[in-house]
Amino acid sequence: MHRYKDLEIWKLSRKFCVSIYEQTSNFPESEKFGLVSQLRRASVSVPSNISEGCSRNSNKDFSRFLEIAIGSCYEIETQLLIATDLDLINKETSITLLNELNKIIQMTSKFKSTLK
Repeated sequence: MHRYKDLEIWKLSRKFCVSIYEQTSNFPESEKFGLVSQLRRASVSVPSNISEGCSRNSNKDFSRFLEIAIGSCYEIETQLLIATDLDLINKETSITLLNELNKIIQMTSKFKSTLK
């Protein structure tokens, strides 16, 4: 079993989640049940799946939760691109968020590969 609070990927994904909440607070009210909800739920899913995976007794189970976290990252990426296309997020902010997200994906993928 791993201590999730010690994992850098958990720390980064938690910080990223806060950034998503901050950015989506500026979205129009009409997106409250659309992109705001989708982005927030997907961003919460990343650190949540990492921490839940840590509770599992096998690396195979933990690896599956990391896979789900990575899937949520790709969901966020798509949603950020759509939000940018709709001018809900400016391009500069989008690039920053996408770079942070890519770092989380890379680190999670690398960590996942060590569990085999």
